[in-house]
Amino acid sequence: MTSPRPSTTCSPTPRSSPVPQQPVVGILHPGSMGAAVAACAATNAAAVLWCGQGRSPASMARAEQFGLTPVSALQELLDRSDVVISLCPPAAAEDLARDVAEHGFTGMYVEANAINPERVARIAGLLGPGATVVDGGVVGSPPVRGKTPTLYLSGPATAAAQVEDLFVNTAVRTKTLGNEVGKASALKLSYASFQKTSRVLVALSIGMAREHGVAQELIEVASRRADSYLSEPEYIAKTAARAWRWGPELEEVADTLEAAGLPSEMLRAAASTLARWHDAKDGELTLTDALDRLAQP
Repeated sequence: MTSPRPSTTCSPTPRSSPVPQQPVVGILHPGSMGAAVAACAATNAAAVLWCGQGRSPASMARAEQFGLTPVSALQELLDRSDVVISLCPPAAAEDLARDVAEHGFTGMYVEANAINPERVARIAGLLGPGATVVDGGVVGSPPVRGKTPTLYLSGPATAAAQVEDLFVNTAVRTKTLGNEVGKASALKLSYASFQKTSRVLVALSIGMAREHGVAQELIEVASRRADSYLSEPEYIAKTAARAWRWGPELEEVADTLEAAGLPSEMLRAAASTLARWHDAKDGELTLTDALDRLAQP
């Protein structure tokens, strides 16, 4: 989708005041998902800001591609933003929230990372009563080239509704699950436990079959069944390219399972398998390369 370039700004809004009808939005660490989601928010925002300080050339190019407005420092982004959206690798979520808290942010903070509900609660504690925290979980691919992910939300009803308003008439669908912070993250990780682990199992199955010269036969067997990932081995290279993000996300799933008294070993093993592809990004591996690397300790 094409979103208008953000242009104007307005003053920050404390928790006790309503978010303006066209708020200024700040996006933290815009990766492929964050930048595309932020571009959708630009449809209904006065401006969408991002801070390029310390970011890579790839991040800068991505932000420019999606029409995000650069600012020089995190403090400026927070001072000008009514709503801040955090979409970053899971490991960085709490450090990023701590940085925001140390700058005294008092607007709305949308914690949209793939982290477990306990970490969401800790982040809400870090930000303190001066900020309004909305829990978020994105299910689906980045909203580009016709993709329409859903942003699930949970938290204070008024705040969640204001986040929904940001994505009206955009490629990002929204759904609020209730007032309890953590519900959106729990749904995201519940889905991820199947979606991502199933692709890891495909890689292992194809890899084992290849070692014995029966990979094509395995794919043909799987093709006789409807909706079998085994019949689509091209997903293996795509999985390898996403391993650096998916591995930490599955560790979050495992932590959530343990907190619920459920076995976590399968998810830990899937994360360990993904670690063999950790340094492969942006689709740089072919299917053969991915399988070769999978077979190496």
